[in-house]
Amino acid sequence: MIGEGVPDAAERPLRADARRNHDLLIDAAATVFAELGVDAPIKEIASRAGVGVGTFYRRFPKRSDLIVAVFRREVEACANLAEVFAGQQEPFDALRHWIERYVDLIVTKRGLAAALHSGEPAYEGLPEYFETRLTPPLEGLLKVAGAELKARVSANELLRAVALLCAPAVSGDYDQTRRMVALLVNGLRVASGS
Repeated sequence: MIGEGVPDAAERPLRADARRNHDLLIDAAATVFAELGVDAPIKEIASRAGVGVGTFYRRFPKRSDLIVAVFRREVEACANLAEVFAGQQEPFDALRHWIERYVDLIVTKRGLAAALHSGEPAYEGLPEYFETRLTPPLEGLLKVAGAELKARVSANELLRAVALLCAPAVSGDYDQTRRMVALLVNGLRVASGS
């Protein structure tokens, strides 16, 4: 049959220029989302990426496609930092710094949480993706820091506790959110000399 065995456009690897535009749009969108929220004008995102609106729509036919791409990239970056921090820092410091990066993931993407919980079918698999991608790196950090922790907490419990503390940051009080998360994380640590 004609076309049999030929991958569709979503499966084909992108040309170098198309890949560059794709990455530029995701980078620009992440910045614009942090500043203006996920409902920011497409024209603003395309302009910051240095591409035309037509290029934007070729890469991301729907806004939800872009939101999913930004979300996945940010989650991947956060997950990958666990190994970096573990290789460069003392166990508890690695855990603390990773949690700080996780807070950044949550609070700096204005409107992302609301979009993800909007009922839009394009986002259905993202909460599970979020959890399955971030739980193992955090489990590893907790395991390595185990001797320094006075309380046993699962990675899922800690991810949820931090997310709940981040909820008030919607109003923009990121400093208070960071202080509350620091209290939580520092409260897990065995006091020196104990």
